[in-house]
Amino acid sequence: MTAKYATTCGVCAGAVSPGESIARAGERWAHAECADTAGTAAGSSAKRPSTTAATKPAKAPRPDMPAAEGALEVWTDGACSGNPGPGGWAWATRDGRQDSGGEPGTTNQRMEIRAALEAVRALEGPLVVVSDSTYVVNCFRDGWWRGWLARGWVTSAKKPVVSRDLWEPLITMVNDRGDVSFRWTKGHSGDEMNDLVDRLAVEQSKAVAAS
Repeated sequence: MTAKYATTCGVCAGAVSPGESIARAGERWAHAECADTAGTAAGSSAKRPSTTAATKPAKAPRPDMPAAEGALEVWTDGACSGNPGPGGWAWATRDGRQDSGGEPGTTNQRMEIRAALEAVRALEGPLVVVSDSTYVVNCFRDGWWRGWLARGWVTSAKKPVVSRDLWEPLITMVNDRGDVSFRWTKGHSGDEMNDLVDRLAVEQSKAVAAS
């Protein structure tokens, strides 16, 4: 199915443009590849019995991945104007190290992955990659990559994994190192480091658009 109107992906929170392939992820619409990689069956929650707000149990927070002792935290983010369109990526640490870049004709998802990839390439030693992209974090926290490798880079819906050219080197490095974990943070929620990398990524996106 294709989107008729612009909306927001219910899995990665990225922009969905009219004409993009979409699928049900529980009760939400999502990019088709997000719904596939999340392993969510279409309409899986549509038949759940309704509960009142008073009786509905509180949802437990998702546990973080175990981090290596003394791991350095690095915040990453991606931005894109349009989907596809000019985009930017960025990473930064609290000690002042940072990098950013941009690409024409890319997507928000690709820039989120690229930001994590560039951070892992640049920084040695134990790392915690902090991202506001559930697509990036859940790939490692929930082990989506294991299914991709087992199926030869095909999703559970028997479609090629989108952005394999970025995922493959990132997954390979994370597995080879064994000291990289991922943690999700809510975007635009007062996390100063998340705000910083967001600003850097947006600046790169605008620079690409203006060039």
